[in-house]
Amino acid sequence: MTRLTRLSRSISGRRAVITGAGSGMGRATARLFADEGAHLCLIDRTENVLAVADEIRDVHGNESATGHVADVTDTDVMRRIVGDFAGSGGVIDIVVNNAGVSLASPVGFEDPDFDTAWTRTLDVNLSAQIRLIRIALPFLRRSDAGRIVNIASTEAIVATPGLSAYSASKAAVTGMTRSLAVELGPTGITVNCICPGPILTGMTAGIPDESKEKYARRRVALRRYADPEEVAHMTLSLCLPAMSFTTGVSVPVDGGVTVRHT
Repeated sequence: MTRLTRLSRSISGRRAVITGAGSGMGRATARLFADEGAHLCLIDRTENVLAVADEIRDVHGNESATGHVADVTDTDVMRRIVGDFAGSGGVIDIVVNNAGVSLASPVGFEDPDFDTAWTRTLDVNLSAQIRLIRIALPFLRRSDAGRIVNIASTEAIVATPGLSAYSASKAAVTGMTRSLAVELGPTGITVNCICPGPILTGMTAGIPDESKEKYARRRVALRRYADPEEVAHMTLSLCLPAMSFTTGVSVPVDGGVTVRHT
């Protein structure tokens, strides 16, 4: 059938790097991108990522995904993985910076683990993102629709006591996203950010169900936690070739947490 529009809403054949792909939002994003025909390089610090790659290959074939167990803060390892994935073609179309940690960091001097939590949180949640972008940039420049999506959090907008490192890192991600959007704009590469709210992931698994329900009733306009796939669909939208005039934005996917007043 003849189409009346010209911009593509397909990522079929696109090459995407997704970190934190072993579970939660990263796994949901990997599965969605695979269903849409992308070729994936999946990275996670746990061996769960190998199972995710296996399940994708079982459905979409041997060329659909590779899984890599790696710490995103290890620059040398990340450079090798990304370089191998780019291969002889030397093109990467999409980078999704999803890996993250949430470590308690109460600010009082009586907490002996504050410095460790602060350093590790910023290294994983912020510094590793810019390192991966720098590693992937030469390959993204060769794409006709380069897309970078950084995962932040609504903790960049609102805050929870005892998570100062996490909040600081996620707020910094939104600032980094804006800066890179301006810097990379002339290349045509878009850089955007997603701020998920309460999602059913490993980070929230330890919260009792009754506490989740109470929080959802009190703070979430939609009165529930989200499934990770609901975030993945926003990530996909920002990565579409057609999403070519949207850059530097931070999009809350939070069920209305950041707009609900009462």
